[in-house]
Amino acid sequence: MTSIESVTVEVADPRAAEQFYSAAFGLGSGGQVRIRASDAPTTGFRGFTLSLIVSQPSTIRSLFDSAIAAGATMLKPVEKSLWGYGGVVRAPDGSIWKVATSAKKDAAGVSPDGTGSHRLVISSDAGSFADPDGFVWESAPV
Repeated sequence: MTSIESVTVEVADPRAAEQFYSAAFGLGSGGQVRIRASDAPTTGFRGFTLSLIVSQPSTIRSLFDSAIAAGATMLKPVEKSLWGYGGVVRAPDGSIWKVATSAKKDAAGVSPDGTGSHRLVISSDAGSFADPDGFVWESAPV
């Protein structure tokens, strides 16, 4: 199974970008979002938008507020919509980030991280595999 394990954002000031991503989204260096120095010229929309998809609207508000406090520019305020709840910011390095959830209100009773079995078995010839949070998925024979 092919998957994307990380993305590398090229920036003029790697130290400032790492500080922003850590403060705004809790993304430390060397994880799923990596930073690399580049002095290649760029202006306007870069042709990509990065998304953080989470389970609860309160998490969206927290991430959005942290990003603004860390220096992001609001492009679209956090609000409910037909599809869920979210907003869009531009990081100081110019990258556009959408923070979103399909939930329109916070759920109670079950941890958003979940516990125990996912109660789903994947049919694949790839065998079992682990997702980024370490859960090992069982594979049923094809």
